[in-house]
Amino acid sequence: MRNFLRFLLIFLICLVILGLGIVGFMWLTSQQPQFTPSSIEPPAFLVGVEVANRVPVTFEVASQGTVSPRTATVLVAQVSGEITEVMPSFVTGGFFKKGDELLKVDPRNYETAIVRADLTLARAKTRLATESALTGYALDDWKRLQELDPARLEATDLALRKPQLEEVMAEYEAAKAELDKAKEDLERTTIRAPYDGLVRQKMADVGQFVNTGFQLARTVAVDYAEVRLPIALSELQFVELPNGTDGTPLPVKLRAELGGESSEWDAKIVRTEGIIDEQSRVIHAVAQISDPYDIANGGQKLLRFGTFVHARIQGNDGGDLFVVPRHAVRNGTTMWIVLEDNTIQPREVSVVRSDEDFSYISNGINEGDVFCVTPIDRPLPGMKVRFDE
Repeated sequence: MRNFLRFLLIFLICLVILGLGIVGFMWLTSQQPQFTPSSIEPPAFLVGVEVANRVPVTFEVASQGTVSPRTATVLVAQVSGEITEVMPSFVTGGFFKKGDELLKVDPRNYETAIVRADLTLARAKTRLATESALTGYALDDWKRLQELDPARLEATDLALRKPQLEEVMAEYEAAKAELDKAKEDLERTTIRAPYDGLVRQKMADVGQFVNTGFQLARTVAVDYAEVRLPIALSELQFVELPNGTDGTPLPVKLRAELGGESSEWDAKIVRTEGIIDEQSRVIHAVAQISDPYDIANGGQKLLRFGTFVHARIQGNDGGDLFVVPRHAVRNGTTMWIVLEDNTIQPREVSVVRSDEDFSYISNGINEGDVFCVTPIDRPLPGMKVRFDE
């Protein structure tokens, strides 16, 4: 009996504990806040934008090339002999004026040749005078014979000494020519500059024996510099190049980085080479720059031969076009327009031309349209964007 009461008591205690647990759980459940699920909008993509405006456009064609002299010459010796004197300007990189002495060849042999030619001419002159007198005497003799015997035939040229006179006259002319040549050879012992220029490469020096035709130096003129500018065939529709050497010169801007600074020069396209390169499929236009070394002290920046330059050639008038950054046009024809609700929509545009920096658009967008200039990874129509006003 006692065990039964003990068991009943334990059962009642467990029942009370279980009931209190259920009541406590129900109370805690009633105290929890009620959460209402809500939709979360995706964040707006931050982009850079610009406003579309039509502007007058004059196309430019970009190219590049190396500055070279218009005139280059190999100076050669016209006489043989030892080089006895070299002028200070006759060094690699030395400047000279037209007619300046550059070097001298030993003239003694040629001075002797003049003395001999003078002697030969004097002898020829004496023979000519003698033969002229003899010819006159022969004619007088023949006239006297004619008076004594009118039936005589006409005198022959040999009888009148005409062949002899022609021979000594030819000898006299040859002697004069030899003297002129000896004087010219003596003059050629002094090598003079053919134009205003500089020595590109010195190839002979004092004490050296040279023969006729020996190369003395490579020189270049400094009156003009030229740049061969390759132009792709697809760019020809945007520029009117001179046809060969005919046509109006085109303005061109040349730019180069020299000593950490950007320098510019004004030049003109004066001709085209007229031949399309078979491998690169380009045509070369030739830009010309006057006085590249500023010899005239006109204040022009120095443009040395061999400088690599970038060129921008003035092209045709393109009319009023939308000029947008090139990377704002995706896949060559698509722009993303920002609508009033800050969503983006694609727009197909007509691109007239694209260069390194810009695309030129004729149709597809309107004046005042706001468009994205920031490349968006996998853009979708209706995507929200934000930008700084």
